[in-house]
Amino acid sequence: MDELNILRTAILNEVEGYQFYSLAAMRAEDESVKDAFNHLAKEEQQHESWLRKMYRQLSDNQTPTLEGLDVTEAPSPRIFRPGNVGTESGSLEISVYKIGILMEKESMVFYRNAAKEAQTPELKELLQRLAEWEDSHLESLQNIYDTLKEEWWGQQGFSPA
Repeated sequence: MDELNILRTAILNEVEGYQFYSLAAMRAEDESVKDAFNHLAKEEQQHESWLRKMYRQLSDNQTPTLEGLDVTEAPSPRIFRPGNVGTESGSLEISVYKIGILMEKESMVFYRNAAKEAQTPELKELLQRLAEWEDSHLESLQNIYDTLKEEWWGQQGFSPA
């Protein structure tokens, strides 16, 4: 896949992520869940902006730059802790977290593979950083999902065998 196609796919991935997390935030009843999904939606928009900038630079045959892009390290927002999600979260929130896990995992794999294919050093670095970012999201969402799943099983009167 050439670099512009990689970027087009990545941009669409971020747009889909933004739409999903925005919708999840609107549907969430728990304020901490709503905040977490709004935070993820905002990050997806930021990623899209970075990718669009890189796309414009490469498509205009400019020397790409990461200047102005704060992609130095994946964040660790404190809102992604199981203790920040109320125990009243229901099956909708659990389902949304599971879908988020699947999306983040797929994004992480895509970015890692795309970084291996990229020839432009700046694009390679951006894709590697985005893979790290998605991995951070994946781990956080998985931890919350595991906690909510256990709570839900308890509310249903059964536990895993």
